[in-house]
Amino acid sequence: MTATYEDWLDVYDVVYDAVPGNADVACPNCGHHTLRLVFTADPDRDVGYGSFWCDTCLLGVGLSRVVIPDGAIVRDRRLPPEERVPKVPNFRLVN
Repeated sequence: MTATYEDWLDVYDVVYDAVPGNADVACPNCGHHTLRLVFTADPDRDVGYGSFWCDTCLLGVGLSRVVIPDGAIVRDRRLPPEERVPKVPNFRLVN
C-alpha cells in the first residue's frame, strides 16, 4: 500500500525541522533512508517550492510557498531547469 499524502507530510515535518542536518528517517512508502528535500526559489527570497522525495521508490510530495529554513539546499529558480543543481528526479507525486 502506498503511503498517504498525510504520511508524507508527517515525515516532511521531521526532515524540515532537522535542516541543515540529516533527520535520517525512513521513507513512509518503502522504508529506505534515502529521503531528499530540495527547495527552488529566487536566491533573495525566503519562500519557495519544496520537493521532497525518496531516491529509492521515487515517490514524494511537492509543496508550494513554504518558508525555506536556514541552511537548506536551494536551487536558483531564475536558471533554466536543466541548469539547476542539485538535480531533482522525475518522482511520482503522492496525492
